[in-house]
Amino acid sequence: MKKIKITQVKSAVDRSTRQKRSLEALGIRKMHQTVEHEATPQILGIVDSVKHLVSVEEL
Repeated sequence: MKKIKITQVKSAVDRSTRQKRSLEALGIRKMHQTVEHEATPQILGIVDSVKHLVSVEEL
């Protein structure tokens, strides 16, 4: 499987609890923090739900 790099670029302040928990599920806790994950359908679904808060790069 290919890997993706996910970086938070916008704040989660004033966002819904669901969006905040999606960021936590990805392992993101701070602004500009970057995490790497396998590009599974589950991870891509979570990323899609917070796509306005993160940037995604393929490795």
